[in-house]
Amino acid sequence: MKNIKMKLARVAKDMSQEQLALQVGATRQTILMIESGKYNPSLNLCRQICRALGVTLNDIFWEADNNE
Repeated sequence: MKNIKMKLARVAKDMSQEQLALQVGATRQTILMIESGKYNPSLNLCRQICRALGVTLNDIFWEADNNE
């Protein structure tokens, strides 16, 4: 599943995939794969991404269950 919330948070911060990647110690390709739903990042990388984007884990990585 695509991570649209992560992409929107990144764009809102006016950051390119390359800029975010450099800030969190990943590659641009890794950021692209996370945003496109083709890679599940480690919890550590998730935390670094959230810190760089100024959001919480819940903001961009939590999928709400529609049955709740």
